[in-house]
Amino acid sequence: MKARLLPIILFSAASTIAAYPRLTARLHHWQAQRQATAATAPLATTLHEGDLIFHTSQSAQSQAIQLATHSPYSHCGLLYKTNGEWQVFEAVQPVKLTPLTRWVARGQGQHFVVKRLRDARAALTPSALARLRAAGQPMLGHSYDLAFEWSDDRIYCSELIWKVYDRGLHRQLGQLQQLRDFDLSHPAVQAKLRERYGAQLPLSEPVISPASIFSSPELVTVVRR
Repeated sequence: MKARLLPIILFSAASTIAAYPRLTARLHHWQAQRQATAATAPLATTLHEGDLIFHTSQSAQSQAIQLATHSPYSHCGLLYKTNGEWQVFEAVQPVKLTPLTRWVARGQGQHFVVKRLRDARAALTPSALARLRAAGQPMLGHSYDLAFEWSDDRIYCSELIWKVYDRGLHRQLGQLQQLRDFDLSHPAVQAKLRERYGAQLPLSEPVISPASIFSSPELVTVVRR
């Protein structure tokens, strides 16, 4: 009897061990979602449509972006309210609207910062917000741009925000730079550059970074969690 039970016990133990990483990941996801819900629930009357939101992404390229821009903020999006729910218009894979709680849960430590135009009361009228939405609509569903090229074929996060505000309101948030202007000296940054471009770096390519938009004098901080 014991001999017959041993394989069953071993199989059960192996199955439990194999499932442990998945269970741990689900637990972490649930905890992050709960923390994100708690962090965003009190903001229902604070947030405005057209606000910009920033966090530290946990993506594979986040560290390189932080090092190259000397900023902890490596991802950003644009806040809209749809059918009573706050959502983030963001460039991931693909460009899409993501529920705010899910967006916050993805960030490191569920920390985030919300910024707003200094003159938002006058500038972000209902018709202006409609123009912002219309400006972003053609980019909805586009693939994420791993090469950070300045075209609409593929889009990265800060490029999406910059173009939506530029085309919708003729407001340019943050200073456009070239790839050569960033700090490319760190080995982690150089590794990502080799991975994306090989030996031919497009050093003259126009780039807008999350850090540049974050530091725009046209914006003020309204939430820091």
